[in-house]
Amino acid sequence: MSAIVTTPVRTENEDSISFPVTGMTCAACQARVQRALASEPGVIDASVNLLTNSAAVRYDAAAVAPQRLIDAVRATGYGAELPPTDANPLQVDSAQESAEAHEASSLAIKATASVVAGTLGMLLSMLLMANLVVNYWLLALTTGILLWAGRDIYRRAWRALLHRSANMNTLIALGTGSAFVYSVVATVAPDLFARNGIAPDVYYEAVMFIIGLVLAGRAIEARARRKTSAALRKLVTLLPPNARVEQGSTWVEKPLAQVRSGETVVVRPGERIPVDGVVIDGASEIDESMLTGEPLPVAKTAGDAVVGGTLNTTGALRYRATSVGADSVLARIVKLMNEAQSSRAPIQHLADRVSAVFVPLVVAIAIATFLAWYVLADTAALPRAIAAAVSVLIIACPCAMGLAVPTAVMVATGRGAELGLLIKGGEILQRAGDVDTVVFDKTGTVTAGIPAVTRVIPLASTDESEILRTAASLERHSEHPVAAAVVRAALDRRLPLEIAANFRSRTGSGVTGNVREHEVAVGNVQLMRDLGVEMNNAEQSGAAHLTDGGSALYLAIDGQVIGLIVVSDSLRTSAREAVQRLGGLGVDVVLLTGDRRSTAEAVAREVGIARVVSEVLPADKVEEIRRLQAMNRVVAMVGDGINDAPALAQADVGISMPKGTDIAIEASDIALMRSDLRGVPTAISLSRQTMATMKQNLFWAFIYNVIGIPIAAGVLFPVTGLMLSPIIASAAMAMSSVSVVTNSLRLRRARLA
Repeated sequence: MSAIVTTPVRTENEDSISFPVTGMTCAACQARVQRALASEPGVIDASVNLLTNSAAVRYDAAAVAPQRLIDAVRATGYGAELPPTDANPLQVDSAQESAEAHEASSLAIKATASVVAGTLGMLLSMLLMANLVVNYWLLALTTGILLWAGRDIYRRAWRALLHRSANMNTLIALGTGSAFVYSVVATVAPDLFARNGIAPDVYYEAVMFIIGLVLAGRAIEARARRKTSAALRKLVTLLPPNARVEQGSTWVEKPLAQVRSGETVVVRPGERIPVDGVVIDGASEIDESMLTGEPLPVAKTAGDAVVGGTLNTTGALRYRATSVGADSVLARIVKLMNEAQSSRAPIQHLADRVSAVFVPLVVAIAIATFLAWYVLADTAALPRAIAAAVSVLIIACPCAMGLAVPTAVMVATGRGAELGLLIKGGEILQRAGDVDTVVFDKTGTVTAGIPAVTRVIPLASTDESEILRTAASLERHSEHPVAAAVVRAALDRRLPLEIAANFRSRTGSGVTGNVREHEVAVGNVQLMRDLGVEMNNAEQSGAAHLTDGGSALYLAIDGQVIGLIVVSDSLRTSAREAVQRLGGLGVDVVLLTGDRRSTAEAVAREVGIARVVSEVLPADKVEEIRRLQAMNRVVAMVGDGINDAPALAQADVGISMPKGTDIAIEASDIALMRSDLRGVPTAISLSRQTMATMKQNLFWAFIYNVIGIPIAAGVLFPVTGLMLSPIIASAAMAMSSVSVVTNSLRLRRARLA
């Protein structure tokens, strides 16, 4: 059932902060940090992301200070630092990039060394069984691996113990530590075992293999994590390092951080635009594909806006910098993606609840397994009990549960950005997949919001070209959008325009003047009446041609109406295909507009929309959304993000169209980066595939533990006589995390509607 969704009430002192959290390795770590932040007084909402190792907190600034939030994280045993006050989302943190690359490389080296050492230990044990010298050599080798490769695992487990918590490192440390201690005793005092009828077996190779396979899994995760954020890094690296700025009569190269609003910047052909601005002089074509996804360059001349990061292709431009640094369009996009990738989908709460009790439960199962084997086994009870308990501790994997949702969210938001969709986070991704009704605004959404000439009708012995040429010769002196449409139509037909004299604009009705020494008037019926022009049957003819909407402009020459020009708001070329694709997804489509019914129905017929709600005010649009929600519909509203803001906020999912370069981020849940309505079914399709991926990830993470832990405990031994080796258990544990990340990465290549 769909709930009525409204914009969250923002308190007067509400603020937000995002900061890195270090030391987290599994869902239990994430859940502990999240509980600590959420329990702080004044915290409105806290989201901790294991994949990005970050926390995003909304809080009441009057009740809690940011430093207290940092202290709360540190009190749980994890690291946290306040971000710089002047942080710019476009600044690449080279130190962090280097640290992440070093971490992945270091983990891979340690994993390889540990597995090689384990293999060597296994070969020595097989060739020289029960050899005391070999055991001491293996003791030295295993000690070295634990102190070097396994150091961080044990250190984090110890830190968790000091803070009275447990995590994945606790399980690995307990498993390998108990196997190592048992092996040391068997090496140093083998007679102790012999006197009790127990073979002094050692598990050194198992300890090294377990450490190696665990680290191998983490190395693969680290590499995959970098792949999930590839789209974000690609955006950040679009800006050139410097800008060429005018100073007096010369040009100087300045780092982007030093460019100020109001300064004049010059860009040559083939260079990227360094900062947002408005063209002063020059003409060029700009490749804006990184912003809008449109493959064709856009013509830019004086007065046009340019966006930092786009590519200047053909000409040189001089422009005035407007938005720089964190205020730029690209910075806002990057900030939105950062917030989205740090957010949480509601489905994550299930994994959180399980993770909160997972590690203590696994430790309890391991103890019970040890006791059961020690009491019930008829031979070699102690070695079997230790092996089974170690397998239980090692095979358990809270990490997979922690990665199941955030990996999918991170990959999906990155894929969305590549497709021209800015999605505000995991909750929106989950909600958009449930949408079964899409409501389109008409003007500026289904239509382009730009008037265009659709028909020219001669009413006397004059052809269409002459009517259009005469009207455009006069209208080119007007700044009205309808006048611009007439001029555009004439120029598109390559009609030569005449010189007009005595031009006069008559507000609300049209224009008059002289063309080729004739008195010419172009306007509506009211203008014709005011001028005393004989209409005859012209008005009826105009009404007949407006059954599908639009406006009628009458052309009168020397007091006689000779032609009719119909101007309508042109449909977006993508509208009809978008509606068809939505139908293919099983989504109902509604056209909601304040325009008159005849115009709305004509547009709906053209694009294939069956249901129309017309002649409504903004408040009525909200009521229509509520009415649909009351019918248990999950509603997405698509509008321009400004005029339709109340309806966008009321809808379960608000989707805004771009308005120039000012993307209506605040007014919507999903912002379309280009004026292509096919982005709407793409967003819904992406959401549905993401939700399917999340459910697959959670299913396999849960089922892996539900099946793996009992097998490790030995439930199959009475039937098969076989026990799960701790080495195999560690390999299975590593693969569970890797499979979750790999499954999420499939979204990068998913075929969408």
